This record gives sequence, structure tokens and C-alpha cells, in this order.
Amino acid sequence: MGRVHVLPAAARGVRLADAVRIYLGTITVANTRATYAAALDRLVADFGADTDVAQLDREPDRVSGWFTFVWGAKSAKTFNIRLTALGSACGYWREQGWLTGDPLVRLRARPAPPDTSRALRRDRVAEILGSDAPLRERVLWHMLYESSARAEEVLMLDVPDLDTTNRCAVVTRKGGAREVIAWQTGTARLLPRMLTGRKSGPLFLTDRKARPSVATNDIDPASGRARLSYRRAAELFETHTAGYADGPYTLHQLRHSRLTHAAEEGASTPVLMKLSGHTSVRSLAKYARVSDDGLRRYQADSDPAARRQSSFAIYITSHVGDA
Repeated sequence: MGRVHVLPAAARGVRLADAVRIYLGTITVANTRATYAAALDRLVADFGADTDVAQLDREPDRVSGWFTFVWGAKSAKTFNIRLTALGSACGYWREQGWLTGDPLVRLRARPAPPDTSRALRRDRVAEILGSDAPLRERVLWHMLYESSARAEEVLMLDVPDLDTTNRCAVVTRKGGAREVIAWQTGTARLLPRMLTGRKSGPLFLTDRKARPSVATNDIDPASGRARLSYRRAAELFETHTAGYADGPYTLHQLRHSRLTHAAEEGASTPVLMKLSGHTSVRSLAKYARVSDDGLRRYQADSDPAARRQSSFAIYITSHVGDA
């Protein structure tokens, strides 16, 4: 039997445990980090902490078999969240030169069953908007919720399109119509901090400078950074909300939630149509349905027994006070 040659650590590459630790250290949102760690820690446990991360490149069949064995019987949502975690880590490792291929090439996300309750609860929206996400993301999420505009419409805004004094901007709606959207205090407070005096270029920018192939009108002339794409914005939001039990959420749910909440607050049909940009009441109907939470709140507020009990309590309190 020939001698086994053990390569030095540098030649072997990066230990899987170290690669996972380093990647998780780049995720600043605790919720997301914990969710991704569930998949990556299992990878380390089953493949071995000392395994060279580059070994995953050479065994895509083993990786896909392992993944299917561990999460194949889970729901489509859980399956897809774990796949997203591993895919994001592999993308980071490729950027570092620790991987050259895609160990997940045999795997595909599963179609999730349609969600008939798309609106988020108010407290969940408040939690997302008040999170410790980066400033750019928080401005975008506030603007999408408060204006109920489509993400594509907001992402196409340029700084000169804004009327910060009146808290509004003109967007191009689906179909090409130019209409005003308006936002509230949350956006108004954060927006100046993100702009830092910028007067031109796209409103929402990428973190890095644009490639030479990017169109000039999608580049900020001062920084050279490009307009943030819908795909990247959606990915960031889903990553941030992946840790919730019913997550991850989509950018569209912010729009849907605002319209549902406005309907629950008694907004008229013309106001809802102006908010949404719809020209058909039929198109608006699916967005303006009262949520389960709204139904429970309405029932509690309109319960005659509860009102009688409240009136009796007021009567007792006032008479006890007189005594």
C-alpha cells in the first residue's frame, strides 16, 4: 500500500467549518443569520468540519442527495429557505475563490402553494420597518409600504423626481401613465439620511460601481454606482424576512399589506384606487380584502356584549367615585 501524502493546510484550501463561520459573519441581521445557520451547521455536521470546502465542487451528486435526504420531506417553504441559505453561502465562497462551480447544480426550488392571505399583520410590518437593516433597504421598504406603489415603479425613480417638501414623487405606472405617489413620516425621516445631499442619479443605488455595459441613465454620475435592480432588492428583502415562521416575504406583500390596512381603516374606493394605481375596481378587489387580523379586530370592536360590558364598567366606576 502506497504512502498517503497529506497536503499542507494552505494547499488543501479552507475548512468547511471556517468557511461557514466566515460567511455567517457577513450577515448583519440576527434573524437571517440564525435561519441560514440552521442549514449550514447541518452541512458541517454531516460533511465534517475539516472537509475542504472545494470538495463540494467535486461531489454535486452527494450534495444534492444529502440535501434531499435531510429536507426533501419538508414543506416547499422550508425546502426553499434551506436551499437559499446554501446557495447564498456558495455564491460568497465562489467570490472568495474557495469554490469554482456550483455544488447545488442538481437542485431546484420547489413551487410553493399559493398564499391566499398575502397581507402582513400591522405589527409584523412595524417590526420589519423598524429593524436594524441597512438604511437603503429601510428607506425602500418604508416607501413601498407607505405609498403602496409597485416595487418596479419606486426603483425607477431618480432623485430629481422627488418632491421631499410635499412627500411625493411622480412614477410611471404599469401601462405608462404618470401618476403621483405619496409617503408618510417614516420615509420622510429616513430619506435625507440616504440621499446625503445627492441631487441627481437613480434614487436607490447598488453597493458597487456599475459595469461598463450599464446604461448611462442608470448610473449615479457622482459615485459611479448603478441603479438597484428589482431582483437584488427582492433578494435582500426575502433574505431579511426568511427567519419569520411564515417567511420569507416578498416586496409585493408590502404593497398588498398597505392596501389591506387602508381598506380596514375605512379608505374609500377612490382613495384605494389612487393609492394602488388601479383603473379597475375589479383589479383592486383582491388587494382590499380585509385580513384575518382585521376581521377579528372588527368583531371585537363591534361586539354588542363587549360594548354593554364596557358601558357597565364606566357606570360602576363613576358611581364608586361619587361615593
